[in-house]
Amino acid sequence: MNIHEYQAKALLKSYGAPVAEGVAIFSAEEAEAAAKSLPGPLYVVKSQIHAGGRGKGKFKELGPEAKGGVRLAFSIDEAKAHAKEMFGNTLVTAQTGEAGKQVNRLYIEDGADIARELYCSLLVDRSVGRVAFVVSTEGGMDIEAVAHDTPEKIHTIAIDPETGVTADDIAKICKALELSGAAAEDAKSLFPALYKAFDEKDMSLLEINPLIVMKNDHLRVLDAKVSFDGNALFRHDDVRALRDETEEDAKEIEASKWDLAYVALDGNIGCMVNGAGLAMATMDIIKLYGKEPANFCDVGGGAGKEKVAAAFKIITADPKVEGILVNIFGGIMKCDVIAEGVIAAVKEVGLKVPLVVRLEGTNVELGKKLLNESGLAITAADDLDDAAKKIVAAING
Repeated sequence: MNIHEYQAKALLKSYGAPVAEGVAIFSAEEAEAAAKSLPGPLYVVKSQIHAGGRGKGKFKELGPEAKGGVRLAFSIDEAKAHAKEMFGNTLVTAQTGEAGKQVNRLYIEDGADIARELYCSLLVDRSVGRVAFVVSTEGGMDIEAVAHDTPEKIHTIAIDPETGVTADDIAKICKALELSGAAAEDAKSLFPALYKAFDEKDMSLLEINPLIVMKNDHLRVLDAKVSFDGNALFRHDDVRALRDETEEDAKEIEASKWDLAYVALDGNIGCMVNGAGLAMATMDIIKLYGKEPANFCDVGGGAGKEKVAAAFKIITADPKVEGILVNIFGGIMKCDVIAEGVIAAVKEVGLKVPLVVRLEGTNVELGKKLLNESGLAITAADDLDDAAKKIVAAING
């Protein structure tokens, strides 16, 4: 689960991280009061959407010369004008795709005198099975580009869970970020606080880009992106309360209600598979034969008829879907249950696109019998390769 920048900063502030004063607003009319409550005279007006690259983004409804989704304001009137121009419009960034995201919230923040911009993130480093700091002196820019062009400028410091962040860890991070003086002193409290927040709140990613050294030599969290482990949300009512469903795909919200692993993609072939590895292989072979998957959908090993039917309805709700490939290798998941779910869903919502089903494993003959006797226009496939060829051929006509 993702949260907005202003929510992430409030959370980090509660752990002692240095963040600027700021106010979240939900209408343009609130901008004046928000700006007046801040020290000024420099304000930063930030679009709050679940996507990066906001500053370089463009609003669909505004001209090409209009500023992006993060703007400086040198007066309260300018902050008001920015808010009026940004609210309700669609911001397109490198991460939103062409559709963009509507801006329904803004964060007006006190400006900062920036001396240096750094990069700092925490994530689970699966190569060592520990939480690690990933840091770089090249902050305020696309970290993927830094990793590609100058990988030597990115440093990873894994943290021992038994000791937490030690003085030696802090020294390594400070050396990597070239921190000294007051900034190095701030680091002694900041980095342990970030680790504590990551650990206690079951985060999967905590990214600060940039972490700045101000002209007074102190550190400040200038931007923050936080994602949480969805499997641990049952332990955090306070975190669940921060969820903004308007930022999520409606199909993904419905999938979460059924505990389905579903991610909407940009292609035109809907996929329903059991097992994440098989789902990835199914998506790959669709691409191999010249088409693109419309989703990742893993119904899991123990799905019942109702869950399978729900998954099928979610897939067919995507207007981009021109064909559906069901690929089941049943072990725990029984083929007859998949067949019953598909038949029930098709009878309820109808079938307006080609459907190819490949079944193998437990109760496979019963599953195939149910599909064959259903009277529905379902194409059977012998294996994954055959299934992919048939669904691509059906779409191509």
